[in-house]
Amino acid sequence: MKLALSLTLLTALLALASLMLGYAPLPPKAVLGGLVGAGDPLHVMVMQEIRLPRTALAVLVGAALGLSGAAMQGYLRNPLAEPGLIGVSGSAALGAVIALQTGLAAAFALALPLTALLFALGAVGLILLLAGPRGGSLTLILAGIAVSALAGALTSLALNLSSNPYATFEIVFWMMGSLADRSLSHLALAAPLIALGGAALLTLGRGLDALTLGEDGAQALGISMTSLRLRLLFGTAAAVGAATAVSGAVGFVGLVVPHLLRPLCGARPSRLLWASALGGAAMLLTADIAVRLVLPERDLKLGVVMALIGAPLFLHLIYKTRRAG
Repeated sequence: MKLALSLTLLTALLALASLMLGYAPLPPKAVLGGLVGAGDPLHVMVMQEIRLPRTALAVLVGAALGLSGAAMQGYLRNPLAEPGLIGVSGSAALGAVIALQTGLAAAFALALPLTALLFALGAVGLILLLAGPRGGSLTLILAGIAVSALAGALTSLALNLSSNPYATFEIVFWMMGSLADRSLSHLALAAPLIALGGAALLTLGRGLDALTLGEDGAQALGISMTSLRLRLLFGTAAAVGAATAVSGAVGFVGLVVPHLLRPLCGARPSRLLWASALGGAAMLLTADIAVRLVLPERDLKLGVVMALIGAPLFLHLIYKTRRAG
């Protein structure tokens, strides 16, 4: 209970700080008034169409990545597992690259996130086809690695063959990840799918706890491995696919956050699920605030900052694990 309250309070404070930050400083009264549609129309527009979507997407994307990472690590019983392992992020990036390369993104405002989302869902369908409905964890990992490698190769091919340097720059910048210039339309696209995927992943708690005894032990306790696998893949595809579609590629959240919180959850996968969702939201809010504070005059990308934060944390965790061992 204390951990839940602490993470909730931390996320709320970071969300409030995110709403207060912007190119034009606003007093707290204008911020609160703009959120509820009162006061200066310019303040209302800034808060409701610029700052609110960015903050809400930071919470949703961070929660989706953190929750998916905890679910993947619990299912595969591997602390190095993360959502990108099954190729969802790479396939979503490939869809975005195709939308930018073909001009669809310029013709239709939501073509880029929609295409990225469709490719993410297609990747999960391909993984199910390769691994089979009853495939084990190893088969799932191998199928995911194959799909991820294929998506990465096709993305590189699209960049290599691009004849438009402006499209290439836009692709590269999108793949770095960002929440800048996102609108309520992006929020409306991503929120329902992230909520649906998150709800599916949160139902995995009992199965993941049982899976700590091994697959045979889980089945002896009445857990259907086929159902567990399908809910994991569907939840990850919906949550991470929607998150990547609107934010670009943002790494390390699903890998680092469960590691940080696992000792505080008693190593129980069911408790780690919701804790990682809150922790992921807090970590991404922190990174997005850093984007706006470190170099406000430059377009510093969220994925770059997240890598700079996540990589040292992960190295520190490896060092602590080695010393404990």
